[in-house]
Amino acid sequence: MIGVLLVDDEALTLDLHREYVGRLDGFRVIAECSGARSALRALLDSPAAAEIDLVLLDMTMPDGSGLDVLRHLRARARGVDVIAITSVREADVVRQAVSLGAVQYLVKPFTFADFRERMTQYARFRERASETTGTTTQAEIDAMFGALRPTTATIPTPKGLSPETLERVSAQLRAGGALSAREAAERLGMSRVAARRYLEHLADAGRAARDQRYGTPGRPETEYRWRS
Repeated sequence: MIGVLLVDDEALTLDLHREYVGRLDGFRVIAECSGARSALRALLDSPAAAEIDLVLLDMTMPDGSGLDVLRHLRARARGVDVIAITSVREADVVRQAVSLGAVQYLVKPFTFADFRERMTQYARFRERASETTGTTTQAEIDAMFGALRPTTATIPTPKGLSPETLERVSAQLRAGGALSAREAAERLGMSRVAARRYLEHLADAGRAARDQRYGTPGRPETEYRWRS
């Protein structure tokens, strides 16, 4: 089990993150903190510190920032992993978080599918890292870093949908901007009904956003856009 520390100054957000973690296999919440100082005490001085493997860390709190927490942890050589979960989008903050060792950066608001994907990637990264010892090959290094990158393989594929076709539809959506089912079908050489099933699955999984396209004759057409 991967022990998780939740850090956020909003009680409702802590409730939500606790619920999300509880829906995942292989993770358990060890402690919760509502500020930077209490997070550092939990990580550095509490009896439960040794059980914490991963911190879900907000970047803005009344008594300090998530970057402050990261700096103190690294200064004390505390090697716990961190996923930043925040509404802060400034590029400089993102760069600093990464330079201080954050393995993921998830921007609020997000869906459970987004959360599950990042946590699944992290679990896969830990598994790859634990299997690699001594001197590593380039392929092993690539596999560890690659485990943290989003892939459509982390989206469960329901019965009747092909993972290979799902990857093709996803790639087309990432490259082609907003697409309707008709446009996707034409580009991929498949039926409109089949294209819509894959696009709807991506939207239900939180990887694509649905919008209504107006300005064309007849009824409005649903278009799908990849959620970056």
